[in-house]
Amino acid sequence: MTIDNRIQVVLIDDDPHLRQALSQTLDLAGLKILPLAEAKGLAAQLERDWPGVVVSDIRMPGMDGLELLTELHAQDPELPVLLITGHGDVPLAVQAMRAGAYDFLEKPFASDALLESVRRALALRQLVLDNRSLRLALSDRNELSTRLVGHSPSMLRLREQIGALAATRADVLILGETGAGKEVVARALHDLSSRRNGPFVAINAGALAESVVESELFGHEPGAFTGAQKRRIGKFEFANGGTLFLDEIESMSLDVQVKLLRLLQERVVERLGGNQLIPLDIRIIAATKEDLRQAADQGRFRADLYYRLNVAPLRIPPLRERGEDALMLFQYFADEASARHGLPPHELQPGQRALLLRHTWPGNVRELQNAAERFALGLELALDNSTPEGSAGNRVEVVDGGLSEQVENFEKTLIAAELARSHSSVRSVAEALGIPRKTLHDKLRKHGLSFADSGASAHPDDLD
Repeated sequence: MTIDNRIQVVLIDDDPHLRQALSQTLDLAGLKILPLAEAKGLAAQLERDWPGVVVSDIRMPGMDGLELLTELHAQDPELPVLLITGHGDVPLAVQAMRAGAYDFLEKPFASDALLESVRRALALRQLVLDNRSLRLALSDRNELSTRLVGHSPSMLRLREQIGALAATRADVLILGETGAGKEVVARALHDLSSRRNGPFVAINAGALAESVVESELFGHEPGAFTGAQKRRIGKFEFANGGTLFLDEIESMSLDVQVKLLRLLQERVVERLGGNQLIPLDIRIIAATKEDLRQAADQGRFRADLYYRLNVAPLRIPPLRERGEDALMLFQYFADEASARHGLPPHELQPGQRALLLRHTWPGNVRELQNAAERFALGLELALDNSTPEGSAGNRVEVVDGGLSEQVENFEKTLIAAELARSHSSVRSVAEALGIPRKTLHDKLRKHGLSFADSGASAHPDDLD
């Protein structure tokens, strides 16, 4: 059991009359009070970021105030603890302050003195927690940028949405094509939430046989069906206190969907063959590569479950919509693979960069990661240029036509890829392409490309 975050002051004193008098003083000042007769076990009931303060007598049977201070500060050194005593000798006061007490009050003391000290301590506590939240937000932002690499507008928006949803208790529906990184997003939502210390359980519904899916998810009691010799804890129950990631939710049968809907609404699970309703504290993150609304219209997915899941949807953009993120991701995975295999890193050549930008990535990030692994091993950079049905074209369109037209289009793609890189001048772009600077300017005009978009500086001295 934990102490409610609405409690602002925990007051501990073994004298019932003094405890009642101090409680009334604090209560009349509008503060939420929890009076206790002993200090033992308090630390275990306080979360690290509990937003209140502790006021405790020093001289008490069992655990005294100084022992309590030591135990509380082992958990959170910045928690304000005010100590009071009727034996206010100077050495005891010095010992208390050196141990980290926020304030020391000698009995008898004026009510105003207690209120002033408590209010100052609460203000300090709020400042500490605000600073922690800010540091955590900055840390989470940095962590997200390393997990979900990319500077495209769609990825910036996705990271913002994850940061906003992670701190909530809302269930989430992740929408994304195969290989887009749905489990990476689910794991980020868990790790950036207050459930980060709880379990993260991932299960692919599409990989479960129909005969075992209910037992895997909900568990079963002995004798629930033939072969069920002992109790089994299901995935939902195993994830209690944490997050369950359910991928390919569209593959679940309608019967299982009914049970999932009940679990989402009531937060209880009933094992197969059992009668006990087991309460759950769990967050569900579901993922799908299909249009669930269309599946519901076709009768393949329950409409009520779709609307229940679709409260907080997150769409992961396919790689073909992320422009130059493909180059950044490829180099990131290639460098990672080189380090893992103990090999020197390879740098992409202009033609290879153009190939990566031109590719439609039907397998998304998973396909790109495999290609980067092969590149790091020194193997040929060969890509399957098939395009998914209904997908958008590449950033620079590749058109069918004669040899001359294809060569012109490839040249445009190659120059556009080099412009996408960070260069300090026209000279550096021309040198990377191996052509004179005057030729580069001519080809920019020919293909309707703008050097200004690259962020480099063009000076008269750059011209031949």
